[in-house]
Amino acid sequence: MPDKTYKIIEVVGVSAESIHQAVRNAIAKASQTVRNIDWFEVQQIRGAVHSGQPEFQVAVKIGFRLEGQSVV
Repeated sequence: MPDKTYKIIEVVGVSAESIHQAVRNAIAKASQTVRNIDWFEVQQIRGAVHSGQPEFQVAVKIGFRLEGQSVV
Protein backbone atom coordinates (compact mmCIF):
# COMPACT_ATOMS: atom_id res chain seq x y z
CA MET A 1 0.00 0.00 0.00
CA PRO A 2 1.47 3.37 -0.96
CA ASP A 3 2.20 5.91 1.76
CA LYS A 4 -0.20 8.82 1.94
CA THR A 5 0.38 12.28 3.39
CA TYR A 6 -2.48 14.63 4.16
CA LYS A 7 -2.90 18.36 4.58
CA ILE A 8 -5.74 19.73 6.71
CA ILE A 9 -7.59 22.98 6.13
CA GLU A 10 -10.45 24.48 8.12
CA VAL A 11 -13.39 26.22 6.49
CA VAL A 12 -16.78 27.46 7.68
CA GLY A 13 -19.84 26.47 5.68
CA VAL A 14 -23.01 28.53 5.94
CA SER A 15 -26.62 27.70 5.08
CA ALA A 16 -30.06 29.09 5.81
CA GLU A 17 -31.50 25.58 5.29
CA SER A 18 -29.70 23.20 7.69
CA ILE A 19 -26.48 22.10 9.36
CA HIS A 20 -26.18 19.32 6.80
CA GLN A 21 -26.38 21.80 3.93
CA ALA A 22 -23.77 24.01 5.60
CA VAL A 23 -21.37 21.02 5.62
CA ARG A 24 -22.15 20.30 1.96
CA ASN A 25 -21.56 23.96 1.09
CA ALA A 26 -18.16 23.94 2.84
CA ILE A 27 -17.02 20.82 0.99
CA ALA A 28 -18.36 22.01 -2.36
CA LYS A 29 -16.58 25.36 -2.07
CA ALA A 30 -13.29 23.76 -0.97
CA SER A 31 -13.56 21.30 -3.89
CA GLN A 32 -13.36 24.24 -6.31
CA THR A 33 -9.71 24.88 -5.40
CA VAL A 34 -8.50 21.73 -3.60
CA ARG A 35 -7.97 18.29 -5.16
CA ASN A 36 -7.93 14.85 -3.53
CA ILE A 37 -10.34 15.59 -0.67
CA ASP A 38 -10.72 12.34 1.28
CA TRP A 39 -12.43 13.21 4.57
CA PHE A 40 -13.95 15.89 6.78
CA GLU A 41 -14.59 16.43 10.47
CA VAL A 42 -17.19 18.81 11.92
CA GLN A 43 -15.49 20.90 14.62
CA GLN A 44 -18.14 23.42 15.66
CA ILE A 45 -21.77 24.11 15.03
CA ARG A 46 -23.06 27.61 15.59
CA GLY A 47 -25.44 30.06 14.05
CA ALA A 48 -26.83 33.52 13.81
CA VAL A 49 -30.31 34.96 13.55
CA HIS A 50 -31.08 37.48 10.82
CA SER A 51 -34.56 39.03 10.75
CA GLY A 52 -35.84 36.18 12.90
CA GLN A 53 -34.46 33.49 10.56
CA PRO A 54 -31.65 31.10 11.57
CA GLU A 55 -28.39 30.86 9.63
CA PHE A 56 -26.35 27.73 10.32
CA GLN A 57 -22.56 27.95 10.47
CA VAL A 58 -20.39 24.83 10.65
CA ALA A 59 -16.60 24.81 11.12
CA VAL A 60 -15.25 21.84 9.17
CA LYS A 61 -11.73 20.39 8.97
CA ILE A 62 -11.10 18.94 5.51
CA GLY A 63 -8.29 16.49 4.79
CA PHE A 64 -6.80 16.07 1.34
CA ARG A 65 -3.95 13.92 -0.01
CA LEU A 66 -0.78 15.71 -1.03
CA GLU A 67 0.54 14.81 -4.47
CA GLY A 68 4.08 13.85 -5.35
CA GLN A 69 6.75 11.44 -4.12
CA SER A 70 6.35 9.56 -0.85
CA VAL A 71 8.64 10.54 2.02
CA VAL A 72 11.20 7.80 2.73
